[in-house]
Formats: sequence, C-alpha cells, structure tokens
Amino acid sequence: MREYMVVFGIALGVTYLFASIARMLAEHFGAVARVRDRDVHARPTPYFGGVAMLAGLWAAYLTATNLPFLSRNEDAVFGDARAVLIGGTVICVVGMIDDLFELDVLSKLAGQVFAGIVVVALGVKFFYLPLPGSVFGLDQVQSAIFTVLLIVGTANAVNFVDGLDGLAAGMVAIGSVAFFIYAFLLAVENGESRAIAGALLSVALAGVCIGILPHNFFPARMFIGDSGSMLVGFVLACSSITLTGQFPATNISEGIGGGQANFLATLLPLLLPVAMLGVPFVDMALAVVRRTRAGRSPFSADKLHLHHRLLEIGHTHRNAVLVMYSIAGLVAFGTVALSLISGWLSIAAVAILGVLTAGFLFLVPRWWPAQ
Repeated sequence: MREYMVVFGIALGVTYLFASIARMLAEHFGAVARVRDRDVHARPTPYFGGVAMLAGLWAAYLTATNLPFLSRNEDAVFGDARAVLIGGTVICVVGMIDDLFELDVLSKLAGQVFAGIVVVALGVKFFYLPLPGSVFGLDQVQSAIFTVLLIVGTANAVNFVDGLDGLAAGMVAIGSVAFFIYAFLLAVENGESRAIAGALLSVALAGVCIGILPHNFFPARMFIGDSGSMLVGFVLACSSITLTGQFPATNISEGIGGGQANFLATLLPLLLPVAMLGVPFVDMALAVVRRTRAGRSPFSADKLHLHHRLLEIGHTHRNAVLVMYSIAGLVAFGTVALSLISGWLSIAAVAILGVLTAGFLFLVPRWWPAQ
C-alpha cells in the first residue's frame, strides 16, 4: 500500500507542476478554447491539461519500476501498464490534434479505435464475459471487439461529460479511487500479490486527476481538453480490463463477506466504468437521440446536457459540479460495496452512502449559495 501511495503522490505532483508548462505550450500553439454560445466559460482558456496528465502517468509508471515491491513483479504489473500507457499516448495525441485543429467526428473516432486496437495488440483485452453461474470465453475477434467497444464508449462518455470546469477529472478521480480499493481488496482476499496492473493504473489515474484539479476546477485556468478527457476515460476502462487478465473469474466472484459467489463482483471490471459514468452514458445516449431526431449529426454540440440543465435550474457552476461528484461517488462506491460485501452489510453500506450523498446535496447550496 505504501508504494501505491508513492505512485499516487508522484502522479499528482508531476501533473500539478507540469500543468503550468502545458498551459504555456497551449497558448503558444493556439490550443485555446474560444468563447462560443454553447460554452459556459466567459474568457478564452488554454487546453493541454491532458498533456500534463499524460506526463504524470508516465512519471508514476517509471517511479513504480524502481520501487522495491512493485519492481519484483515485472510480468504481472508493468507489461499491461506499459501497454495501456502506450495506447493512452496515442489517444492523447489524437486529442491534442483535435484541440489544435478540431478534427471531424470520423477522424477522432478512428483515432480512438486505433488506440484501442494498439492496447489489444499488446495483450490488454477481455478474456471472458461473466454470466450468471458461469463465464463465456471469448475468441480473439470477440475479445478485440468487446475491449475496443468498452474503451471507445468510456472515452466518449468522459468526453461528453467534460462540459464544466473540473467535472470530468473529478468524476474519474472518484471512480479510480473506488476501483483501486476494489482491486487491492480483491488481491488481499484471494491471497494474491498486491502488485497488479489494475491497482497501479487506477491509483496513478486518481493522482493525475486530482493533480490537474487546482488548474481545472472553477474558475479554470486551463481545460483538460479532448487530450485529457479521452485519456482518462481510456485509462479508466483499461485499468478495469487488465483485472480480468490477472484474476480468474472464480476468484473475482468471491465476496468479502463469507466468500459467497457474487455475480456482481465478476461483472465489476466490465460494469464499473459504465456504472460510474452511468449518468454521462445516459446523457450521451439522449444527446444522440435528440440530435438525430432534429436531423443533425449525433456528434454535433449543443447546450442541453445534464450539467447545462443544472445551471439552468439555478445551481451555480461549482454546485453543479459538486452535485455530479456526489452522484459519481454514490454509484462508484455503492457498486464496489455491493460487489465485495455480501448480505445485509452490502445493503447497510449502500444506505449509508445514500444518506451521505443526500446530506451532501442538501448542504452544498448552503456552503456556496448562488451569487
């Protein structure tokens, strides 16, 4: 655990420090978000937060390779982690190009699919899909399709939700912490090595997301841009996928409370990115339907997303982001609790989370009333 905390600190610190350099690079190359009618920011703001986050991820990885415990598990940790960061670099570069030149939809989608294929080619993929009471083994083609679909879907969901200062980075940070807890406890309960790629990637991802927030939270001094939103969605999806390659389905399905078979636990590597980003996924689906019915491209922008509606009903910018954080926390930690704890303890844990979330939502307007 201590080495994971070192990795977290390095990811956070490097991202925070490198963000100032990335902001200057964005201003120099003209990667700046202009003020448009559908935007909520009031002044031009530089992109390239994703560049700083990528630097933080690679710094965390290189640090981990030199730590005594993690470095003894080369095959179990660094093969998959290196593959994910290579694919992450590809998707970050695609995002940087989009931040600079605004790629068309098909070009950006092609870049996302290519990054997913790179990861699959390097060995990070689903080996099975969970079914009630059994698992469904995947052949090479099925594995590649399911893996790329989850990666592209998660990257786009995070990209869709990145409409308010700090929203995407904060939501992914919450999901990453929840998944790290899940992966670490899973290893402990099954008597396996604590050195696993999923835990390393998720703790590093949490670090870079928190490290960028001082620059990205309202009022933002820089945006993470497509280079950042697609990168963190990509790494979040891949960190969950790596877990299926390192734990048999029978091990994943054993809950903490009594070791009873838990179908939700088996499903979690596939479910968590979708569950935590459930609201963005639904928002994305509704946006596609809304725009298609209006005769527009499903990827054309508008100002009718959930976070825009929160602003319309009277929430301040900061309050709307905190509301979305609380929902993400309830779903992410609630899903982990249900998968790891069996019986009445799981119900109690989710109930406590629900009460805390409701209390938080009630107190937020009192802490930061509308001006």
